[in-house]
Amino acid sequence: MANAIIEKAKERFEQSHQSLGREFASIRAGRANAALLDRIEVEYYGVLTPLNQLASISVPEARVLLISPFDKSSLKDIEHAINASDLGINPANDGSVIRLVIPALTEETRRDLAKEVKKVGESAKVAIRNIRRDAMDEAKKAEKAKEMTEDELKSLEKDIQKITDEAVKHIDDMTTNKEKELLDV
Repeated sequence: MANAIIEKAKERFEQSHQSLGREFASIRAGRANAALLDRIEVEYYGVLTPLNQLASISVPEARVLLISPFDKSSLKDIEHAINASDLGINPANDGSVIRLVIPALTEETRRDLAKEVKKVGESAKVAIRNIRRDAMDEAKKAEKAKEMTEDELKSLEKDIQKITDEAVKHIDDMTTNKEKELLDV
């Protein structure tokens, strides 16, 4: 029983870390990164379709993303979706591909993005603490149902706290690394 609770919590912690990683990947750091376009959906024949399913995305230079649509007729739709997104980058359409030139970040923009990274990191920590709370509740229910002794409960609570501390430290490390990436010129 105790192992099942710990394993379930670890699995949920890992999902939180992956989610945070995806969130951080979509925050631009002045360098071209195909993950910037992960959240963009294009209306293609009346259906919202993720951009990465309609085109290949490459990084030919440090600050340039090259979008090559599989179907050239979708070029205008892709351009429209990028303009409508919150990226703040104007696409350059040459008739067969779209180039996105990632502008160098100003110091003020870097600071704003670093604040956003901190905010996202904090919300990930809240998610971790919620997972811990759920695991603790589950352990207490098991103790009430006489599936474990009080001593086993105390030991399990310590183990849950230990893996929670590790998960929070991992989030802190991820947040620090992303801030460093943003603030390095």
